[in-house]
Amino acid sequence: MAIHEQKARLEAERERLERELAALDSAEGAGERGSYATHVADDATETFDQEQTLALARHVRGVLSQVERALQKLATGSYGRCDRCGEPIDDARLAALPQATLCLTCQAKLESQR
Repeated sequence: MAIHEQKARLEAERERLERELAALDSAEGAGERGSYATHVADDATETFDQEQTLALARHVRGVLSQVERALQKLATGSYGRCDRCGEPIDDARLAALPQATLCLTCQAKLESQR
């Protein structure tokens, strides 16, 4: 896939993630209630929903950061090279995950260390 196509995919993904994050942020704010009495189960459900929204927002921010990093690499000419070993990242990996910054070997090593 050509670099300009990857850039367009990454920019579209960035826009999608930014919209998703804005929606999550407004959902988080909409969940705040007044000071009227509620049932304990309602409070627990609301807390659970807020925690899910926060976790999802954290995940979206992480993916957005990866997309931004890939766009920076495109701008500097280092896109498609592994951040760890410097070897080229397989085209199939970049087609599936355009924000990938590690080759499969280095990604596997990183995951095995966790």
